[in-house]
Amino acid sequence: MPTDILTIETPSGTVRATAQAQGDDAYLFTLGGALRGCLYVTGTHHPSDWDQFTALRVSLGSVDVMGAIAPADSLPRYRGSSTGYRGSLLHSWTGGADSAPQSVLSPLESDSGRAPSPKIGQTLALVLRACAEQVAHRPDLPRLLDAARTRETPGLLRFLTWSARHSEAAAEQYEREAVAYRLDARAAVTGWWTAARWLAADWHPVTAVLLMSYRGSLAHRADFLPAWAELAERAGREERRRSFRISNEVRSLRAAQPRRRRGSPRATAEKSTAPVGPSGCGPVRTSPGSDRRGREMAPPPARSAPVHARDLAA
Repeated sequence: MPTDILTIETPSGTVRATAQAQGDDAYLFTLGGALRGCLYVTGTHHPSDWDQFTALRVSLGSVDVMGAIAPADSLPRYRGSSTGYRGSLLHSWTGGADSAPQSVLSPLESDSGRAPSPKIGQTLALVLRACAEQVAHRPDLPRLLDAARTRETPGLLRFLTWSARHSEAAAEQYEREAVAYRLDARAAVTGWWTAARWLAADWHPVTAVLLMSYRGSLAHRADFLPAWAELAERAGREERRRSFRISNEVRSLRAAQPRRRRGSPRATAEKSTAPVGPSGCGPVRTSPGSDRRGREMAPPPARSAPVHARDLAA
């Protein structure tokens, strides 16, 4: 297996990161110098375009920070300290890997749940970015991204299919609300003019009250209900656009899946490595709810009912 040594100058001193390929879908960096421990680099989907695998996730101590608990002895530690640190960085780009990348650093914390000092935090961020950039310019990057597509596509399809259905249902609800608001507004206008004709024909204080504008009155409802209808229509259009975009991502993911012969046994999922490296970088322990690889995407998060236009107006 090829190995490379990356030298990184940080506020805490020089960090040496030794890279080693772990199967087809990960790179293990063993840290030395100012930091001890290990980190992993794996391919993943772009945070905005879920059907495009143009991103790398760098995880401290765990090959899959999203689905596995890193062993305590593999967490990076400052030289002479027993405190390990957890966190990750998402390094993505649009187009080729040589295009301007974007890096998003997740909150870093110690194994006791505390934020690191500014000096340690800056050191960890520099190491995460340097390792991501090193892998992003490797000639075997396509292999890493292809492995990520194979690994993540089934979970992404489940989640995106659910999201598309949810957006369609939300759009239909917003559209029904918009129609109801416009009908109520039209009825309020008709009622107001009817009361105005009554008042013109025979003045009466009760009829005059009907024409006044106060909360819940005909005039008030005729004024705000069209605005509520506009908000509901706008929200419905946004949900339609979201559903259309998600459906396109689903079609793209399905089209990129390898075809299997009819009647052939289902291809087994590619095994994710649980590499054992030096400096205590051992196999990861899967978290509850994940599969043996720790790779299974979590079920879709609980979603509340769509926000009504009246809530948006408030």
